Amino acid sequence: MAMRFAREAIAPFALQWDRDKFFPVETLRAAAALGMAAIYVGEEFGGAGLSRIDAALIFEALATGCPTVSAYLSIHNMCAWMIDAFGSPDQRRRFLPKLVTMETLTSYCLTEPDCGSDAAALRMRAVRRGDAYVLSGRKQFISGAGAGGDAHLYIVMARTGGQGAEGVSAFLVEGSAAGLSFGANERKMGWNAQPTRIVAFEDCVAPLENRLGAEGEGFKMAMAALDGGRLNIGACSLGGGQSALEKALIYAHERQAFGRSLTDFQALQFRLADMATQLEAARALLWRAAAALDVRAPDATRLCAMAKRVATDAGFAVADDAMQIFGGYGYLADYGVEKIQRDLRVHRILEGTNEIMRVIIAKDLLKERGS
Repeated sequence: MAMRFAREAIAPFALQWDRDKFFPVETLRAAAALGMAAIYVGEEFGGAGLSRIDAALIFEALATGCPTVSAYLSIHNMCAWMIDAFGSPDQRRRFLPKLVTMETLTSYCLTEPDCGSDAAALRMRAVRRGDAYVLSGRKQFISGAGAGGDAHLYIVMARTGGQGAEGVSAFLVEGSAAGLSFGANERKMGWNAQPTRIVAFEDCVAPLENRLGAEGEGFKMAMAALDGGRLNIGACSLGGGQSALEKALIYAHERQAFGRSLTDFQALQFRLADMATQLEAARALLWRAAAALDVRAPDATRLCAMAKRVATDAGFAVADDAMQIFGGYGYLADYGVEKIQRDLRVHRILEGTNEIMRVIIAKDLLKERGS
């Protein structure tokens, strides 16, 4: 179903959306009607109640049509899961039904202008005043920001206590909140079919009932969400890489050089074989990590970091190889290969850079060995 939706509702329009910087909200809502906006949210409020492996299959399939659209859906799913997993019964009842249908869009607000990889050093403040919190600060690189207008929900990590991760809490800030404003849509290398903006909070009031979990639990919840988010973005990379490989295969069959089909050249055969193998190996690791996360295995975080690093590197490398096979034609926008490469490049940065993935893996290994 996801492959059919990607082929019919996304792929034919992906280049135009990229060129026009158009955010296809109605297409996203059509995906939501098929259950793709709350894949691993419980069924009580309309979620699909599926597994992380199911989600990996879906996001990879959607990304064959457009990695950018699939990636925003992955972020929306991550936010919906946070409310389902950590929200109060009232929060789940108030917010989840509209997130399931994407009547309300979501954004995940962790990164700040001066705190990229060191997310626990965030500076944004949330000060308790009676039965509300007043939020002040800015969030950077926020996907989807502003797109839903009042029908938008921001999961915001802000400092309620001292320095470090233990001083961070999470809040649900509605798009209609006073004091909420946005920067211009960023000019980006890729991901043009979804907006990316600074989100500014100037004495922005969040009611007490919109705090997600207890004070001091925000960073822990944000990191738990990122385990799944890393799998999702890895799956989006595999889908983009698979699309690039398929385009290269078609082109290699059609193109002649030196009086022979490109497929007759062993060097190109080897390159295609390596591209397919890279994707398959990364896919196997991603599914292994997804299975571990589903059962909350002790090594799930490590495996998710490994899978994110390998899958995002593999997807980008395959897209780059596909462009090389196309030669000069690959550099032209008409063929769609350069768009895939542009879209996949950021996957090695977001949800934690691939260097940070190595840090997570190493720390977990060393802790396990008692170092």
